[in-house]
Amino acid sequence: MSLLDSLKRYTVVVADTGDIDAIRQHRPQDATTNPSLLLKAAQQPAYRALVDGALAAAAAGGLSGAARTEAFMDRLAVAFGSEILKLIPGRVSTEVDARHSFDTEATIAKAHDLIALYAAAGVPKERVLIKIGSTWEGIRAGEVLEREGIHCNLTLLFSFAQAVACAEAGVTLISPFVGRIYDYYRKAKGAEIPVDADPGVESVRRIYAYFKKHGYATQVMGASFRRVEQITQLAGSDLLTISPELLAALAETPGDLTPALTPEMAAREGEARVHLDEKAYRWLHNQDAMAVEKLSDGIRRFDQDARALEAWAATVQPHA
Repeated sequence: MSLLDSLKRYTVVVADTGDIDAIRQHRPQDATTNPSLLLKAAQQPAYRALVDGALAAAAAGGLSGAARTEAFMDRLAVAFGSEILKLIPGRVSTEVDARHSFDTEATIAKAHDLIALYAAAGVPKERVLIKIGSTWEGIRAGEVLEREGIHCNLTLLFSFAQAVACAEAGVTLISPFVGRIYDYYRKAKGAEIPVDADPGVESVRRIYAYFKKHGYATQVMGASFRRVEQITQLAGSDLLTISPELLAALAETPGDLTPALTPEMAAREGEARVHLDEKAYRWLHNQDAMAVEKLSDGIRRFDQDARALEAWAATVQPHA
């Protein structure tokens, strides 16, 4: 048995990629995408037909300039998402532009646009997760969308405050960024951190215990991994989203995992329940210097990735 086979017994494995061939190879339950992954995949010749289709659809709308580019971006994301859904039994996460991170209404509107495009492609909303940054405004958008039956993946999550606010908002799942938390503390320490002291792993463990102890429906999906050991330490998490490189490493390594995250562990380790209104949320989040830095940095990076995809799209001409 491989580590990947063993992990799948306890945790829903999600592919963190826009590479359709990688998804076909590893056969995950779900998949997540973002502009950086889409840019990388869209430039591969194998997927040129999806690019051409998105270009044609955007042009057919009679738009020009920035509006046409935005329409292309949305259609490209949905085109890749729709193809991915042909290969997996579960859901695909499609991201709202990071420029809307502090605008609840714009986030909701973009989510509606994406769900409408998926519906036009024959994909029901139950198979799509709208991916939103875990700002206070993004969490509020997720709360509204969930009430409408549109399921959300709250991403760029670094603090316990963000996790609690997401659970209270009733979002479908959250994506704590294990690797980026690890990067921050490794840089501060100036040395590698042992797996049993990994702060990224500990963050997910703490959130999982809190959610399960208090019966929240919101699921935990660890993300942004740097090494196999971070993944195996989180066996038992509801979901884990993993890059193709680490999926391959897990598939090539023999092993039989014992789940580290269990309801019994949660009952022992889960903290007392708290309630966070906006003021309490902002204060608690602000007390975590790592989370403040990594959230703002993550929003900037996602925005840069989206702008890079836009710039590339502006240079592409449909094949004759």
